[in-house]
Amino acid sequence: MAHPALEGPHERRFELLINAVTDYAIYMLDADGRIVTWNPGAERFKGYTAEEIIGSHFSRFFTPEDREADLPARALRIAARENRYESEGWRVHKDGTRFWAHAVLDCIRDEAGTLIGFAKITRDITARREAERALRESEQRFQTLVNAVEDYAIYMLDPRGHVATWNTGARRFKGYEADEIIGDHFSRFFLPEDRRAGLPAHILKTAADEGRFEAEGWRMRKDGTRFFAHVVVDAIHNEQGELIGFAKVTRDVTERKHKEKQLYESEQRFRLLVQGVRDYAIYMLDCDGRITNWNSGAQAIKGYTEAEAVGEHFSRFYTEEDRARREPERALRVALEQGKYEREAWRVRKDGSLFWAHVLIDPIYNESGEHIGFAKVTRDATERKRAEEELRETQQALLQAQKLQALGELTGGIAHDFNNLMTVIGGSVEMLLKQPDLLPERRDRYLRAIADTTERAAALTAQLLAFGRRQALKPEVLDLNVRIDAIGDMLRRTIGGRYEFRLELAPGLWRTEVDPTGLETAVLNAVLNARDAMPEGGRVTITTRNIREGDDEHVCLAIADTGEGIAPEKLERVFEPFFTTKPVGKGTGLGLSQIHGFAAQSGGRAEIRSTLGEGTTLRLFLPRTEKELSANSDVASEATIPQGLRVLLVEDSDQVRDFAGQLLTDLQCEVVAAPDAEAALAQLHDTPFDLVFTDIVMPGRSGLELASDIRAHWPTLPVLLATGYSEELVLQARRGFPILRKPYKRDSLATAIAGLLGALEERAAGNGG
Repeated sequence: MAHPALEGPHERRFELLINAVTDYAIYMLDADGRIVTWNPGAERFKGYTAEEIIGSHFSRFFTPEDREADLPARALRIAARENRYESEGWRVHKDGTRFWAHAVLDCIRDEAGTLIGFAKITRDITARREAERALRESEQRFQTLVNAVEDYAIYMLDPRGHVATWNTGARRFKGYEADEIIGDHFSRFFLPEDRRAGLPAHILKTAADEGRFEAEGWRMRKDGTRFFAHVVVDAIHNEQGELIGFAKVTRDVTERKHKEKQLYESEQRFRLLVQGVRDYAIYMLDCDGRITNWNSGAQAIKGYTEAEAVGEHFSRFYTEEDRARREPERALRVALEQGKYEREAWRVRKDGSLFWAHVLIDPIYNESGEHIGFAKVTRDATERKRAEEELRETQQALLQAQKLQALGELTGGIAHDFNNLMTVIGGSVEMLLKQPDLLPERRDRYLRAIADTTERAAALTAQLLAFGRRQALKPEVLDLNVRIDAIGDMLRRTIGGRYEFRLELAPGLWRTEVDPTGLETAVLNAVLNARDAMPEGGRVTITTRNIREGDDEHVCLAIADTGEGIAPEKLERVFEPFFTTKPVGKGTGLGLSQIHGFAAQSGGRAEIRSTLGEGTTLRLFLPRTEKELSANSDVASEATIPQGLRVLLVEDSDQVRDFAGQLLTDLQCEVVAAPDAEAALAQLHDTPFDLVFTDIVMPGRSGLELASDIRAHWPTLPVLLATGYSEELVLQARRGFPILRKPYKRDSLATAIAGLLGALEERAAGNGG
């Protein structure tokens, strides 16, 4: 029963007010702490109805540990003594779950001042507490992050510029500990002259007015040394928009500053160097070919001032003919694709005069690998060209004189030899005709003289045919791919390193029956002609393919160049003996006629196509044959090798690899083929072999390197090397490995294998004895 003093005339209205509050538990306790009233707010978030809870002690809302600590009784004592008790802590719902409560306990006294109970107000603030905890953890993580940064000084200033926080990075490169600097004005980091100029105040004002200040400048460490700093200052405002301070981030960029200074000085020195060069035009182009700078050498050689040249396209220095052929665009394209463009040609000065220029163009890339332009170097080589032409004219006159002298000596010698032969034959015949009754001994002597002289005349004729490239042919059935691949290295070495050399050999090529010596001579002549047509360098490509023309089937062998080409009026006469498209003294006029004669004698034909400025293609059409390869004709005389010999064949050419594999199979060998050294080594690690047969010249690791690896890891495994032409490698290989020359036949291959195995058996027997 409530104390009588608790009842009053306004009780009903007060009860209505309390019951209307649902966000707060508002109830009364008697002097012992037992619940007297209970509002809907208390029922909503504590879970008890009024019938369940009125009369119970309010300590049931406390956690067990708080009850054990006598917290409910202490709260009542404090409230009774001080008239009020306020606290936050965990409380317990009816279902046992906990919530974080803000509680206020006020004393209720009667008119005499006697304690008659307590007013209790409780609010569930669990969500607010969780938000505060999350905020504290976020601030702690952020503080940890800031303190972990050592490359940046990150700290706060108050609105007047005094240091409020200090991180590890600030301590590391400014030299102050936190307790030394917090509270001091940040201007102590500035140079005296900057402080006198009011720079610290200017920085704070700019950041406050514009929200941010960013700059670079010299600052001071605690020990007085200077460093070059990149500084960012951001204004900090509270939720009401009031300025409450500044966030300051500083980085030491002294090393970068020194590098930039060194780079600038280096660029200045380089600029002075380039500007000081007067024998070379050295300048840059943008990606489209427009001039971006100009040195004194360019002005001296080409005649344009820097103001006249910069911004113009470099094609203005080319002749009209070169511009029509789009040579400037090709130059930039070649430089970009091949990494460099270099050639000599006529160029035009400002006054319209021509000069002979040596030109070099290199692409320029930035640090990210992006193409940003071209470097162009031009030298006036007119005097050198004039001297070379004068020397060439002198040499041509000398060569012509030498050719005439040699021709005279040749014809004189032939006439002398034939006159001698005719004298013997004629005299002997005359004696036989005038003296039919000669004694048998004398008659036989004259007949023997005629026979011997006839043989000498035949030998002399053969020599003349060889000189004139009209000797009788000795045809063999060939695989052109194998033959061309065999002489590929020789051809590549013959034309030299300035030229790109390609073999594009079609698979499944038909067989043809031709003289191998005549074929090689024809190909060599064609390749040398291609080289001579490209004085500035270029590409020679040899291709093979099968051709059907109605009922006729031919194997086509083509030799193409990217040279100067042949004028149409000359193209019709190129196969004529002693006609040449080359300058005087540069050719005999017999090369293309030999090629034409070889093709015709082989039952085929030769054709030539050419376009000025683009190149020339020579094609030989050789008749197809169904005969077997000539290599099979020598089986009876071949050496004997063990049947079932396990051979690892290493050859990068598909056609040669197929051909060699077939020969080895015909020799009763078990063949495993590999296209290069890496694939061969992988096979050797997985499979045992009796012999390795490898080409010397291959992309990547050479056959000689492969042989050395095999000797190191499989010292008892024999290795046979093959090559078409490569003298340096052959000389090295002869020091320790046997060599089989390309092109090889079945008998030569069998002989080489038998010889190698026999030598190993003899060595093993000698070691055993």
